[in-house]
Amino acid sequence: RPRHKDLIDEVRSCGARIRLIGDGDVSAAIATAQPESGVDLLMGTGGAPEGVIAAAALRCLGGDMQGVLAFRNEGEKERAKKMGIEDLNRVYGMLDLAKGNVMFIATGVTNGSYLSGVRRFSGGARTHSVVMRSETGTIREIKAVHHFKTKPNYGW
Repeated sequence: RPRHKDLIDEVRSCGARIRLIGDGDVSAAIATAQPESGVDLLMGTGGAPEGVIAAAALRCLGGDMQGVLAFRNEGEKERAKKMGIEDLNRVYGMLDLAKGNVMFIATGVTNGSYLSGVRRFSGGARTHSVVMRSETGTIREIKAVHHFKTKPNYGW
């Protein structure tokens, strides 16, 4: 992303390879905890909600992360203060962002590097999901076939 140009230049000057991502902050964070991905580190600026979701996934995978609040303007700093954040420069660890026993559950909507997207067929769809649990380290991948004619109607 253009906002990362200086960081990219600095990392490349050290001789490291970089794989840029357009979106998918959470799946990129997950890749750092999967040895077969070839991704060792994720750096950059993303949204706070995505940071919390990534922390939950990394807790389940045995990974780690740190983050800071990167304010774009004074208005964002004021908003954070009103929300009770006292130390605007604090470095948050993974356990600060995802406390206790957490679960991470996701289903691919569009194709991504971690999950396949929904594939529709006549009368149904195929989905690819993952369910992870920090307490046990259990990771379940679910590839499901849904037949719309036999699904219950919940009224929506």
